[in-house]
Amino acid sequence: MRTRLLASLLIWICAVNAYSDEDHLASCRSFYNGLKGLNVRQSPRRVLLVPLLSRDPRANENPRWSEQSARIVKAFYRNRFNAAVTQLHDIWSWSDYYRQAEQMARQSPPFDRVVFIGHGGFDGPVLKSAMFWQDFKIAGDEGHFIKFSEAQPGLKKVVSVTYNTEKNREFSDFMVSRWPEFAPMKSNDIQRLLKGLEKQIQPLDRSCHALYCSPDQLAAVAENQREARLNLCELICREPLFELKASTEVSQERFFHFIKSLSSLAATDGLIFFGTCNPGSAAPEKELDPYKTEFLINSDLANGPHMSYVHLVSAATGRTTAGPIGQSSAEDIVNRLIMLETHRPQYYLCIVDPATKMAN
Repeated sequence: MRTRLLASLLIWICAVNAYSDEDHLASCRSFYNGLKGLNVRQSPRRVLLVPLLSRDPRANENPRWSEQSARIVKAFYRNRFNAAVTQLHDIWSWSDYYRQAEQMARQSPPFDRVVFIGHGGFDGPVLKSAMFWQDFKIAGDEGHFIKFSEAQPGLKKVVSVTYNTEKNREFSDFMVSRWPEFAPMKSNDIQRLLKGLEKQIQPLDRSCHALYCSPDQLAAVAENQREARLNLCELICREPLFELKASTEVSQERFFHFIKSLSSLAATDGLIFFGTCNPGSAAPEKELDPYKTEFLINSDLANGPHMSYVHLVSAATGRTTAGPIGQSSAEDIVNRLIMLETHRPQYYLCIVDPATKMAN
């Protein structure tokens, strides 16, 4: 009764929009009665739970909501299978995960179940986009800062700042002394910081400003558009001191670092379960927005592109892999895992068996 009450109180999660496609659902229909007939240990003896924590100041959710789900899942495996359940703790970034996972792989035999619980999307589980490498150097009269961060394993966010060291000595000195502070910052925050500094130390071209934003020019502009006009003049009439670029790239090295971790944790006849939004959803057929996901699914990783993230991970690890189709609540994630293990029919779940190359 207490477990059922906890499940009912879990909050809804995941901001990623669900995607449903009839052809994809048809391809994931054949094993809806559970894991019978697949190369998966039917009575798991060792289970690893990985609750992914998320602190978002804009949201009201408990940043440790996934641990509530993990408690219910832990009780289920212990009561149903008398399994030994291990849980990773305080996973706020992928560096936290790798540190604990590598230690676990050295100390323990592989697990029959590896279960992730957290936020996610079409390209798998999501954590805070934490920096894993950054560098700063000066070559000749060019300064260059670059930072790599990662929210999903294999998706590398690249932020770079390039500037002429001779153009403005105060700006150059700022970059030399302050670049390490960029590590936890988002690209928009770095841009805002540097533009603020630029506005303070780089003078306006007065003739340019008089041409476009003189009192007479502004008088001819509608009152509600004058602020925008002034901002535009600030942009046009002040020579920029730097160039900032931000992009998202597929990193084969980082992706297979994650895959190696999964393969070391999950037994060859084990199951990897991604309790997040959309890991089993088909990637939308649309032009990719550089700030969206679906990069990994549509890449050539593991002989891709792949129908879903579950297909990709199964192909790369050689393990049976499962995950929900579409948007999922915390309660959905728990229920779908329990229904899978108890061979009860369900619709919005995709399982990929690498041995038969069939999916449910």
